Amino acid sequence: MRTFAAAALALLIAAPAHAASVLGAPDGWSVTETDKDYATLLADLKAAVTANKMGIVTEAGPTEMAESRGETIPGNRVVGVFRNDLAVAIIRAAPAAMIEAPVRFMVMEEPDGTATLAYKYPSTVFAPYAEAGGDALDEATGTLDEIFDRISDQATGN
Repeated sequence: MRTFAAAALALLIAAPAHAASVLGAPDGWSVTETDKDYATLLADLKAAVTANKMGIVTEAGPTEMAESRGETIPGNRVVGVFRNDLAVAIIRAAPAAMIEAPVRFMVMEEPDGTATLAYKYPSTVFAPYAEAGGDALDEATGTLDEIFDRISDQATGN
């Protein structure tokens, strides 16, 4: 079962990188196509995360590993972002909700050489815990939604 779950996760991360046709605009997501190339958007995302006093907690991407095996796939990187004060607020509000942290951005290289930035709104990610977390969780996820919007706007140039 673990092998299946790992393979499924790898397929999700390695999904073709053309946001408009693959992702569309799923409910609860922000998907922003840019004129930037993959490396520039990734660097701009990391700078925007830092500028908004958030931390990069995780990074994962199949592109470099595929290259090390002689395969070429479009650039794809998932960047997990969080901040300790918000983690503490969420743990106090709904301890089980922390399984969802860090909340992730995804940078995807498009076939035309541009890149797309996508993420699930934190309030969407933490929605299953809303009843248990009450107003305190709503406040923390509302703050995260605002921060993620600012990070996205800064990274994409919107």
